[in-house]
Amino acid sequence: MKNNIFYFIAAISFLFSCENEFLDRQPLSDVSPEAFFQTEKDLALYVNSFYSVIPSAEGIYNEADDNIVKTGLADRIKGTRITPTAGGGWSWGELRKINYLLANYNKNGLTEDEAKPYLAAARFFRAYFYFDKVRSFGDVPIYTGVIESDDEELLYKARDPRTDVMDLIVADLEYAVQNLPTNKSVDQVTKWTALAFLSRVGLYEGSFRKYHTEMNLPNADQFLEISVASAKELMDSGTYNIYTSSPEKAYLELFSSYDALEEEVILARKYSKDLQLFHNVNYYTITASYGKPGLEKTLVNSYLMADGSRFTDRPDYNQVQFFEEVQNRDLRLSQTIRTPGYTRIGQTNELPPEFGASVTGYQLVKFVTATTEDSYTKSYNDIPVIRYAEVLLNFAEAKAELGTLTQADLDISIGMIRDRVAMPNIQMAEANANPDDYLSEQYPNVDGSNKGVILEIRRERRIELVMESYRWDDIMRWKEGPFVTRQFKGMYFPGVGSYDLDGNGEIDVVIYTGDKPSEKGPQYLKLGSEVILEGGDQGGLVLINPNIQKTFDESKDYFNPIPIQELLLNKNIEQNPGWQN
Repeated sequence: MKNNIFYFIAAISFLFSCENEFLDRQPLSDVSPEAFFQTEKDLALYVNSFYSVIPSAEGIYNEADDNIVKTGLADRIKGTRITPTAGGGWSWGELRKINYLLANYNKNGLTEDEAKPYLAAARFFRAYFYFDKVRSFGDVPIYTGVIESDDEELLYKARDPRTDVMDLIVADLEYAVQNLPTNKSVDQVTKWTALAFLSRVGLYEGSFRKYHTEMNLPNADQFLEISVASAKELMDSGTYNIYTSSPEKAYLELFSSYDALEEEVILARKYSKDLQLFHNVNYYTITASYGKPGLEKTLVNSYLMADGSRFTDRPDYNQVQFFEEVQNRDLRLSQTIRTPGYTRIGQTNELPPEFGASVTGYQLVKFVTATTEDSYTKSYNDIPVIRYAEVLLNFAEAKAELGTLTQADLDISIGMIRDRVAMPNIQMAEANANPDDYLSEQYPNVDGSNKGVILEIRRERRIELVMESYRWDDIMRWKEGPFVTRQFKGMYFPGVGSYDLDGNGEIDVVIYTGDKPSEKGPQYLKLGSEVILEGGDQGGLVLINPNIQKTFDESKDYFNPIPIQELLLNKNIEQNPGWQN
């Protein structure tokens, strides 16, 4: 059987007796670095344990911000987060494992040259670890060595500035780029993984510093340049491409493929029927058990027409019934949600959207595989974690924010992504001459001569990466937190009545008042309880959670609070602004 990093995460955690925030214990006394790090195989085995930090399938597809909405709302969307007593993401055990390798790899005679690929992997994962911490908390303490139980100076140090932490992240990733293997692998980090991740880090930090002017963070352009340079190096290498088969199915195939498609997927979380490694995406999308996830109306509105024109330029765009709404649109829409003519993989019977499984009516099909995997935790298609399309999006956005973007840059980035689904490319001059008012309302912080093309790149990013858990980070770095507080909405219905969603002559949905009709077949939704319309019996868009208040406090909600226990243990740690009470 092929050895696979994600199939076999080494049981290396026995080296550490417990993880107790900063007070992580020393390795067990009978397992010393001299005894363990004897060969390169020992290093490889140890490095395998780092892969546990890569998100699970649920950590990727279970997006729940404003792209995909559910019957319930996350605390960060409602604005009801509280300071936790403990936990809350403020944990350091994974970092200790990484630093332990970096400090002890040579205790048994291994040279740096022999160890470089493993040191590079360790530094990649240290960068991965710290990037997560910066996104969550901002300033965090830097530890590049193993903390001893009696080292009070390190145990009780203050947080280091975000600028220093980001410099460490970049240095670690640059080392990884230079020293990781150059082969392609969807289940092990390589030079290409590090370049792709560096493009993500550079774009995030550069745009965060540009838009969060209240923080007075320097060198925004420097990080955007890092994003451009790392993305371009990967692009010029010719190692990856956008997966294509036919415009009508290529996007869907990328996510329903049981084995990650190495043409585009740079890193994936692996699953296997043979090894009984499953996830739950089919069950998640076809039952009511996980909040009935569905695309939100503003995202559906954002999909362009097939000819590249804007759906939202028509004056009645929010009063178009489903069948008409999804005609002649960007083909990614019909490969992300159920649209007329949809069939399950390997099946021929056409299926309309099911409100019993989707609170908005826009029922997800991305990642969904054959009906044989519909039972609880029976899905086993690989889940992309980093893919080439993101790198192209990073490149285009970073150049647009720098003011150096050209039409030629768009042609080799966004153009390739849109070619997959036979969509015309963004035309930079046209976009800047006529910025989209619909997008301008969503992103009021965007201005300047490149406003139009930046808005179009954001449209592209939201559509291409939906259900892959990028959205919250994007909203945070763009400083557009208030956007998540708007009323979430779904399909349009003109009122009480019977509706044929897929245009096949059969009634799919009946919205009624009074007693439930007795006829079998359609989906029955009682107005005011099972479905709420903006205008009541006069019709309108479906309203999602209209009675739940949502707030976003710009003075504090861009960061998470530090747990109370940590503030009590370490008086040098200060709470994030706004969370003191």
